Amino acid sequence: MARNSIRSWFLRKEAFMVFVLGKVVRYLFSFGFLYFLLTETRGLIGYTSHEVLFFAATFTLIDTIAQFLFRSVYTFRQLVVTGDFDLVLLKPISPLFRSLMGGADPMDLVTIPPIIALVIYIGSFLNPTPLSIFYYILLVLNGILIYMTFHIFVLSLGVITLEIDHTIMVFRDMASMGRLPIDIYKEPFKSLLTFVVPVGIIFSIPSKAMMGLLGPAGIFSSLLFGAALFLLSLKFWKFALRKYTSASS
Repeated sequence: MARNSIRSWFLRKEAFMVFVLGKVVRYLFSFGFLYFLLTETRGLIGYTSHEVLFFAATFTLIDTIAQFLFRSVYTFRQLVVTGDFDLVLLKPISPLFRSLMGGADPMDLVTIPPIIALVIYIGSFLNPTPLSIFYYILLVLNGILIYMTFHIFVLSLGVITLEIDHTIMVFRDMASMGRLPIDIYKEPFKSLLTFVVPVGIIFSIPSKAMMGLLGPAGIFSSLLFGAALFLLSLKFWKFALRKYTSASS
Protein backbone atom coordinates (compact mmCIF):
# COMPACT_ATOMS: atom_id res chain seq x y z
CA MET A 1 0.00 0.00 0.00
CA ALA A 2 2.88 2.35 0.77
CA ARG A 3 4.45 1.52 -2.59
CA ASN A 4 1.21 2.32 -4.40
CA SER A 5 0.94 5.62 -2.54
CA ILE A 6 4.51 6.54 -3.45
CA ARG A 7 3.93 5.64 -7.11
CA SER A 8 0.87 7.87 -7.26
CA TRP A 9 2.91 10.79 -5.93
CA PHE A 10 5.74 10.16 -8.40
CA LEU A 11 3.26 10.63 -11.22
CA ARG A 12 3.20 14.27 -10.08
CA LYS A 13 6.92 14.82 -9.70
CA GLU A 14 6.75 18.63 -9.84
CA ALA A 15 4.14 18.80 -7.09
CA PHE A 16 6.10 16.24 -5.06
CA MET A 17 9.28 18.33 -5.24
CA VAL A 18 7.43 21.51 -4.29
CA PHE A 19 5.84 19.86 -1.24
CA VAL A 20 9.15 18.34 -0.10
CA LEU A 21 10.89 21.69 -0.53
CA GLY A 22 8.11 23.33 1.48
CA LYS A 23 8.57 20.86 4.32
CA VAL A 24 12.34 21.39 4.37
CA VAL A 25 11.94 25.18 4.43
CA ARG A 26 9.40 24.91 7.26
CA TYR A 27 11.78 22.77 9.33
CA LEU A 28 14.66 25.16 8.67
CA PHE A 29 12.64 28.17 9.78
CA SER A 30 11.36 26.32 12.86
CA PHE A 31 14.79 25.23 14.07
CA GLY A 32 16.37 28.51 12.98
CA PHE A 33 13.90 30.47 15.10
CA LEU A 34 14.61 28.31 18.14
CA TYR A 35 18.36 28.49 17.60
CA PHE A 36 18.50 32.29 17.46
CA LEU A 37 16.00 32.60 20.32
CA LEU A 38 18.06 30.32 22.57
CA THR A 39 21.32 31.98 21.55
CA GLU A 40 20.03 35.24 22.98
CA THR A 41 18.35 33.80 26.08
CA ARG A 42 21.00 31.13 26.91
CA GLY A 43 18.41 28.47 27.60
CA LEU A 44 14.80 28.08 28.68
CA ILE A 45 13.39 27.47 32.19
CA GLY A 46 16.55 25.71 33.31
CA TYR A 47 17.18 23.75 30.10
CA THR A 48 20.25 24.49 28.01
CA SER A 49 19.97 25.46 24.37
CA HIS A 50 21.01 21.97 23.25
CA GLU A 51 18.39 20.38 25.50
CA VAL A 52 15.60 22.62 24.17
CA LEU A 53 16.68 21.90 20.59
CA PHE A 54 16.62 18.20 21.43
CA PHE A 55 13.01 18.52 22.64
CA ALA A 56 12.15 20.16 19.31
CA ALA A 57 14.04 17.50 17.31
CA THR A 58 12.26 14.69 19.17
CA PHE A 59 8.90 16.33 18.51
CA THR A 60 9.73 16.61 14.80
CA LEU A 61 10.88 12.98 14.65
CA ILE A 62 7.76 11.51 16.28
CA ASP A 63 5.38 13.82 14.44
CA THR A 64 6.96 13.11 11.05
CA ILE A 65 6.99 9.32 11.52
CA ALA A 66 3.34 9.45 12.60
CA GLN A 67 2.40 11.57 9.60
CA PHE A 68 4.21 9.16 7.31
CA LEU A 69 2.45 6.09 8.74
CA PHE A 70 -1.06 7.42 9.43
CA ARG A 71 -1.65 9.81 6.54
CA SER A 72 -4.65 7.83 5.23
CA VAL A 73 -6.64 8.97 8.29
CA TYR A 74 -7.03 12.33 6.54
CA THR A 75 -8.91 10.73 3.63
CA PHE A 76 -10.98 8.29 5.70
CA ARG A 77 -14.11 10.46 5.78
CA GLN A 78 -14.44 10.16 2.01
CA LEU A 79 -14.52 6.37 2.31
CA VAL A 80 -17.43 6.51 4.76
CA VAL A 81 -19.39 9.21 2.91
CA THR A 82 -19.14 7.52 -0.49
CA GLY A 83 -19.77 4.04 0.86
CA ASP A 84 -16.35 2.73 -0.19
CA PHE A 85 -15.76 1.76 3.43
CA ASP A 86 -18.14 -1.14 2.74
CA LEU A 87 -15.54 -2.55 0.35
CA VAL A 88 -12.82 -2.15 2.98
CA LEU A 89 -14.89 -4.17 5.46
CA LEU A 90 -15.38 -6.94 2.90
CA LYS A 91 -11.70 -7.39 2.13
CA PRO A 92 -9.64 -10.07 3.98
CA ILE A 93 -7.54 -7.50 5.80
CA SER A 94 -8.05 -5.63 9.05
CA PRO A 95 -10.22 -2.58 8.28
CA LEU A 96 -8.43 -0.70 11.05
CA PHE A 97 -5.03 -1.41 9.52
CA ARG A 98 -6.28 -0.43 6.07
CA SER A 99 -7.88 2.79 7.32
CA LEU A 100 -4.96 3.73 9.53
CA MET A 101 -1.94 2.84 7.39
CA GLY A 102 -3.31 2.52 3.88
CA GLY A 103 -1.67 5.60 2.38
CA ALA A 104 1.84 6.35 3.60
CA ASP A 105 3.15 9.81 2.71
CA PRO A 106 6.38 9.62 0.64
CA MET A 107 7.20 13.26 1.41
CA ASP A 108 7.65 12.41 5.08
CA LEU A 109 9.66 9.34 4.13
CA VAL A 110 12.17 11.63 2.43
CA THR A 111 12.53 13.87 5.48
CA ILE A 112 12.78 11.14 8.15
CA PRO A 113 16.48 10.19 7.60
CA PRO A 114 17.76 13.79 7.96
CA ILE A 115 15.62 14.26 11.07
CA ILE A 116 17.07 11.09 12.62
CA ALA A 117 20.55 12.41 11.81
CA LEU A 118 19.65 15.72 13.48
CA VAL A 119 18.40 13.93 16.61
CA ILE A 120 21.65 11.95 16.81
CA TYR A 121 23.74 15.08 16.28
CA ILE A 122 21.98 17.20 18.92
CA GLY A 123 21.74 14.22 21.29
CA SER A 124 25.52 13.78 21.17
CA PHE A 125 25.88 17.09 23.03
CA LEU A 126 23.88 15.66 25.95
CA ASN A 127 26.48 12.96 26.70
CA PRO A 128 23.87 10.20 27.11
CA THR A 129 24.59 6.80 28.61
CA PRO A 130 23.73 3.58 26.69
CA LEU A 131 20.86 3.01 29.14
CA SER A 132 19.40 6.49 28.56
CA ILE A 133 19.62 5.94 24.80
CA PHE A 134 17.72 2.66 25.21
CA TYR A 135 15.05 4.38 27.32
CA TYR A 136 14.80 7.14 24.73
CA ILE A 137 14.22 4.74 21.83
CA LEU A 138 11.69 2.79 23.88
CA LEU A 139 9.76 5.92 24.83
CA VAL A 140 9.84 7.27 21.28
CA LEU A 141 8.16 4.04 20.16
CA ASN A 142 5.69 4.46 23.01
CA GLY A 143 5.03 8.02 21.85
CA ILE A 144 4.30 6.80 18.32
CA LEU A 145 1.95 4.18 19.80
CA ILE A 146 0.05 6.86 21.73
CA TYR A 147 -0.01 9.04 18.64
CA MET A 148 -1.56 6.09 16.80
CA THR A 149 -4.23 5.60 19.47
CA PHE A 150 -5.48 9.15 18.95
CA HIS A 151 -5.70 8.50 15.22
CA ILE A 152 -7.74 5.37 16.03
CA PHE A 153 -10.06 7.48 18.19
CA VAL A 154 -10.42 9.94 15.30
CA LEU A 155 -11.24 7.11 12.87
CA SER A 156 -13.83 5.78 15.29
CA LEU A 157 -15.46 9.18 15.61
CA GLY A 158 -15.43 9.38 11.83
CA VAL A 159 -17.46 6.18 11.60
CA ILE A 160 -19.98 7.42 14.15
CA THR A 161 -20.23 11.13 13.30
CA LEU A 162 -18.58 11.48 9.84
CA GLU A 163 -16.36 14.13 11.42
CA ILE A 164 -12.64 13.73 10.75
CA ASP A 165 -11.03 16.91 9.50
CA HIS A 166 -11.67 19.22 12.44
CA THR A 167 -10.97 16.54 15.05
CA ILE A 168 -7.58 15.60 13.64
CA MET A 169 -6.58 19.24 13.20
CA VAL A 170 -7.52 20.06 16.81
CA PHE A 171 -5.33 17.17 17.93
CA ARG A 172 -2.46 18.32 15.72
CA ASP A 173 -2.73 21.87 17.06
CA MET A 174 -2.51 20.59 20.61
CA ALA A 175 0.30 18.20 19.70
CA SER A 176 2.33 21.11 18.31
CA MET A 177 2.56 22.45 21.86
CA GLY A 178 4.94 19.55 22.56
CA ARG A 179 7.61 21.19 20.41
CA LEU A 180 8.95 22.69 23.65
CA PRO A 181 9.15 21.04 27.09
CA ILE A 182 5.72 21.09 28.73
CA ASP A 183 7.35 22.50 31.87
CA ILE A 184 6.90 25.95 30.32
CA TYR A 185 3.12 25.68 30.80
CA LYS A 186 1.38 26.48 34.07
CA GLU A 187 -1.18 24.38 35.90
CA PRO A 188 -3.81 23.19 35.18
CA PHE A 189 -2.78 23.37 31.51
CA LYS A 190 0.37 21.37 32.20
CA SER A 191 -1.67 18.50 33.69
CA LEU A 192 -4.09 18.70 30.75
CA LEU A 193 -1.19 18.21 28.33
CA THR A 194 0.16 15.32 30.39
CA PHE A 195 -2.87 13.20 31.30
CA VAL A 196 -5.86 14.28 29.15
CA VAL A 197 -4.11 14.96 25.84
CA PRO A 198 -0.80 13.29 26.69
CA VAL A 199 1.42 15.59 24.65
CA GLY A 200 4.01 15.49 27.41
CA ILE A 201 4.17 11.69 27.43
CA ILE A 202 4.43 11.56 23.64
CA PHE A 203 7.10 14.21 23.14
CA SER A 204 8.67 15.46 26.38
CA ILE A 205 9.11 12.22 28.33
CA PRO A 206 11.49 10.60 25.76
CA SER A 207 13.73 13.66 25.78
CA LYS A 208 13.80 13.76 29.58
CA ALA A 209 14.79 10.09 29.65
CA MET A 210 17.64 10.86 27.26
CA MET A 211 18.81 13.61 29.62
CA GLY A 212 18.68 11.32 32.64
CA LEU A 213 15.82 13.26 34.22
CA LEU A 214 13.39 10.32 34.38
CA GLY A 215 13.59 7.33 36.69
CA PRO A 216 12.46 3.73 36.05
CA ALA A 217 9.10 4.39 37.71
CA GLY A 218 8.32 7.25 35.34
CA ILE A 219 9.38 5.18 32.34
CA PHE A 220 7.28 2.19 33.38
CA SER A 221 4.20 4.32 34.07
CA SER A 222 4.55 5.98 30.65
CA LEU A 223 4.72 2.60 28.92
CA LEU A 224 1.77 1.32 30.95
CA PHE A 225 -0.24 4.42 30.05
CA GLY A 226 0.50 3.90 26.35
CA ALA A 227 -0.53 0.24 26.45
CA ALA A 228 -3.76 1.01 28.34
CA LEU A 229 -4.69 3.82 25.94
CA PHE A 230 -4.04 1.57 22.95
CA LEU A 231 -6.34 -1.16 24.29
CA LEU A 232 -9.00 1.44 25.02
CA SER A 233 -8.78 2.78 21.46
CA LEU A 234 -9.25 -0.73 20.05
CA LYS A 235 -12.40 -1.18 22.13
CA PHE A 236 -13.72 2.16 20.92
CA TRP A 237 -13.02 1.17 17.30
CA LYS A 238 -15.00 -2.05 17.73
CA PHE A 239 -17.83 -0.05 19.29
CA ALA A 240 -17.78 2.34 16.33
CA LEU A 241 -17.98 -0.53 13.82
CA ARG A 242 -21.10 -1.82 15.58
CA LYS A 243 -22.67 1.62 15.03
CA TYR A 244 -21.71 1.77 11.36
CA THR A 245 -24.49 1.73 8.78
CA SER A 246 -23.37 1.01 5.23
CA ALA A 247 -24.18 3.18 2.24
CA SER A 248 -26.70 0.56 1.06
CA SER A 249 -28.67 0.41 4.33
